[in-house]
Amino acid sequence: MAVSRTKKPTTKSSVKKQPPRKSQPLKKLRQKKPVAKKTSTTKKRKISTEERYKMVEVAAYYIAEHNHFHGNAIDFWVAAEAEVSKQID
Repeated sequence: MAVSRTKKPTTKSSVKKQPPRKSQPLKKLRQKKPVAKKTSTTKKRKISTEERYKMVEVAAYYIAEHNHFHGNAIDFWVAAEAEVSKQID
């Protein structure tokens, strides 16, 4: 049969009183060095000619739709090329 080992309950007389701790001087806070902002760590993906054409095509459609399809298609296309170039480059 195993003997159960339990701790005796502590009483006020069995608890040793410790002297109050002396306060230690506070450590000086180190100033953090400014961290340089990282530029884009991801490499720019080269967009193929076909992808660029499709992007311009979709952008031209939305520009024309915004103008209720009133105007010249070439003007819409040129505006779309400028918008896509600005976003990609």
